[in-house]
Amino acid sequence: MLEFAHIVYEIVIWLFLLYSIAILLIYSWVGIYAYGAVCRYKNENTFTDYNLVATNVNAPSFSLIAPAYNEGMAVVESVRSLLSLYYHNLEIIIVNDGSRDDSMDKLIEAYSLESVPFFIQGNIQTKEVRGIYKSKNAAFKKLIVVDKENGGKADALNVGVNISSGDYIVCIDVDCILEQDALLKLAKPFLEQTDKRVIACGGVIRLVNNCKVENGKVIDVNLPKSLLGRTQALEYIRAFVLGRMAWSRASGLILISGAFGAFDKQIVLACGGYDNCTVGEDMELVVRMRRYMEEQKFPYEVVNIPDPLCWTEVPESKEVLKNQRNRWMRGTIETLWKHRKLMFNPKYGKLGMVSLPYWFFFELLGPLVEFAGYIVFLIFLFLGIINWPFFFALFALVISSGILYSIYAILVDLVSHQVYGKKRDLSKLITTAILEPFYFHLIVLGSGVRGFIDYFRKQHSWGEMKRQGFQQGEADEPFFKRIRVKLEVGLKNYGCIGLVFFILYMVSVGVEWWWYGRQFTQLGFFEWFYTTVVGKFDLCFSGLGYRWCFLSFIPVCEPFFG
Repeated sequence: MLEFAHIVYEIVIWLFLLYSIAILLIYSWVGIYAYGAVCRYKNENTFTDYNLVATNVNAPSFSLIAPAYNEGMAVVESVRSLLSLYYHNLEIIIVNDGSRDDSMDKLIEAYSLESVPFFIQGNIQTKEVRGIYKSKNAAFKKLIVVDKENGGKADALNVGVNISSGDYIVCIDVDCILEQDALLKLAKPFLEQTDKRVIACGGVIRLVNNCKVENGKVIDVNLPKSLLGRTQALEYIRAFVLGRMAWSRASGLILISGAFGAFDKQIVLACGGYDNCTVGEDMELVVRMRRYMEEQKFPYEVVNIPDPLCWTEVPESKEVLKNQRNRWMRGTIETLWKHRKLMFNPKYGKLGMVSLPYWFFFELLGPLVEFAGYIVFLIFLFLGIINWPFFFALFALVISSGILYSIYAILVDLVSHQVYGKKRDLSKLITTAILEPFYFHLIVLGSGVRGFIDYFRKQHSWGEMKRQGFQQGEADEPFFKRIRVKLEVGLKNYGCIGLVFFILYMVSVGVEWWWYGRQFTQLGFFEWFYTTVVGKFDLCFSGLGYRWCFLSFIPVCEPFFG
């Protein structure tokens, strides 16, 4: 029996070892390939004048679609932020997905909205549209607000697609913050397309947690305060700066973030829009669009650019994070199962032979394989057949490889765009990279396994995402820090003027001191101080009784000063 256990042990160890080697090779390729993609993008865009894009008559028209459900607390400010984007050929479509709060009332009041007749161009089946509103104020002519019955995020996006008039649709979360030049940078790949049609484009998503936000704009970038938030900041760097840049360069990208992405409207309509039957509608749409292009034999590209274009809030509660990662796992399974016929099908090129197999074996099965490894370890520990020197060597290799990969991602991020450029941020990120395998990774692993189980239990709920809200200016900062900031601003704005007046004041005091000393030699220090300094404020403070208090101390203190 023990001999059989040793044979099983050898087989299992080799299987896990081969799987680990495959992951190591893939991540090494991703790191090298992504660095090349980032450097090439940076060199090609160093001298790009985006004002030419803004004024180009051939610049593509965008329809920005933002679903909103019970966003009454922040929807007005979010829309104001979107209206400030630098892009002329733009319409902004806010889709109120049957909110139960006062979202619509606030929008109507803030932007002087009125119901208008409107022709719905698209033919995607959606929930009923109650009304379409436009502003009476010409300053908000870009804004369209749609009120519809509740149908979920995918259904709200489909309504926006049906109503949109732009060449491309830009889908975002209404509580995200876009850089004001985000659309200019997003438009460039569509302008540069030649023989290959760009059907989707995404940018880098950054974390707004703990950043200072004023008037819908991030003015001071900081890492999240909690370890959970910082690990997600590190994870987003790895995912967007390394992973998606490498797959974009290799024409194997199948995921554009639902928080911010642009899509060719014509292809979206040809594919039937977003799928209401999945919780991973962003990934599923990209796969379906690529599938359509492969079947039609049209040359195409799905690209990602390394510019930080969008800021979003991530969960800093373990429960909310678990729900999110559970949903991501279920969305991945739903997409792969729906398009299973593409797997290892040479008819679909890199999509079928590379991208989908990678997602199946490493993104979907990865958490299951790792979890199985822990179970096998406990069994072998119980049987007493573990080779401890080999185990510790392999464990150290796996942990150190993950840490080095994260640190490499941080360095590549500094090359691409120095968002976290402060020294303390860099040290915090490196410390987070060392701690992540022992804390954050285990939470994500458990959530992924639970998501796999929930999928087969037919659990299709979205999961609750509680948001803390963006910090508006200094409202959430400590009292003494706010005082310090105000003093710094005051010194910066009025310091020179104050210094001049202070110098003139001290000169006048000195002259008076010299004059009183010459005229009244018997005058003591406190009498002089009262006459020359305190006396200057008599007119302002004569009713406060401070003079009596001051003079009462003269007899006590005079012996010490003469």
